[in-house]
Amino acid sequence: MTEKMIIRQADFILTMDDKRNEFRNQDIRIANGEITEIGKNLLLADETREINARGCVVTPGLVNTHHHLFQTLTKAVPEGQDALLFGWLKTLYPIWSKFGPEEIRVSAMTGLAELALSGCSLTSDHLYLYPNGSRLDDTIDAAKEIGIRFSPTRGSMSIGESDGGLPPDSLVEKENLILEDCIRVIDKYHDPNPASFIQIGIAPCSPFSVSQDLMRDSALLARDKNVYLHTHLAENDEDVAYSIEKFGCRPGQYAEDLGWVGNDVWHAHCVKLDTKEQKLFSKTQTGISHCPCSNCRLGSGIAPIKEMKSMGIPIGLGVDGSASNDSGNLITEARQAMLMQRVSSGADAMSSREALEIATRGGADILGRPECGRIAIGKRADIAIWDVSGLESAGSWDPAAILLTGPNQVKHLIVDGKFIVEDSQLLTSDLAKLINLQNKLAKALF
Repeated sequence: MTEKMIIRQADFILTMDDKRNEFRNQDIRIANGEITEIGKNLLLADETREINARGCVVTPGLVNTHHHLFQTLTKAVPEGQDALLFGWLKTLYPIWSKFGPEEIRVSAMTGLAELALSGCSLTSDHLYLYPNGSRLDDTIDAAKEIGIRFSPTRGSMSIGESDGGLPPDSLVEKENLILEDCIRVIDKYHDPNPASFIQIGIAPCSPFSVSQDLMRDSALLARDKNVYLHTHLAENDEDVAYSIEKFGCRPGQYAEDLGWVGNDVWHAHCVKLDTKEQKLFSKTQTGISHCPCSNCRLGSGIAPIKEMKSMGIPIGLGVDGSASNDSGNLITEARQAMLMQRVSSGADAMSSREALEIATRGGADILGRPECGRIAIGKRADIAIWDVSGLESAGSWDPAAILLTGPNQVKHLIVDGKFIVEDSQLLTSDLAKLINLQNKLAKALF
């Protein structure tokens, strides 16, 4: 249940509102899951809880736009540690085929807990395989328990190795059944309201694992149901070469031809979009989920985020799956995004605040959640409070530049006016038991 509260005397409030206001030593009032007032010395009303934010930086809750939560159970798998994308996938597919509902649910809970502790209040998820009776419902149950907002996508793979695809035949589904289940989960779970905790998307896995018919039909279904579309695109050179060989065009043309551009679509990675494709995304306001750590881990390259952002392409941040990142910490992902742009384009390519903007309102916008990702009156009370009074920030001249100095773990995380993390402790699940169960499941798979 949400409660009335005042976040009192924050050292810095980085609002990420339309004017990018920053406030010092001010308060935030929350009621009914909504931000209702921002100012100095706000009066304390009855039944209002006071949260002391002295020595803290307050930001919107972070937004993760691309994840594969099921992969949290396969971190640092030895055989895949030094492989490129396609080889890495072929190593992991046989392991993932052993999963069942329990593995999917527990792995999702572990990944969601890791995100929450890194300040994330809203995350998407791309679940594209359903072995041994697994369903999207397993991840939704996990998100309900952890308590952060969730935008799960009903992913899919339909073209197996015998038909020229990358995944083994055992992990693909029939396309009519995929579409039927998309309709089922949308009708059962999707809530379009601004305060919603669950919003469903449709997400065929990639051009190399589904047919063009499924891509086209998924786009038609999504528009009919008024939900968002998501997939992987132009992740690396192999990905682009596959598109040219199989479809006779680059990934951007492939997406456009099948109805996969528009402000209701976001693509993961897009490391290898060329100038023409970037202009297409800008014109159509097609979103991109930038996943810098995974792109580094798999050697995919550095996405030209500085250039694409300057063109007006909507950009969000994603941790990607923990089998290709080995971490699900969103605040460190934002730091990596900042550093990689500086490596490729110079020290002035991206500031700490610009990277934080991508990790907050940028992600909320491409998920279609403008009520999240900023601190402003009338927006949802999804707020991260970072303690900058400790060792990491000691000596910092600008504690609000938290991506430069830290911390890397949130002190408090509030979602819709409810504490999910308090004093750096996850409140919604027994973390020690969860870690123990996760490790048991991983050991059994190994």
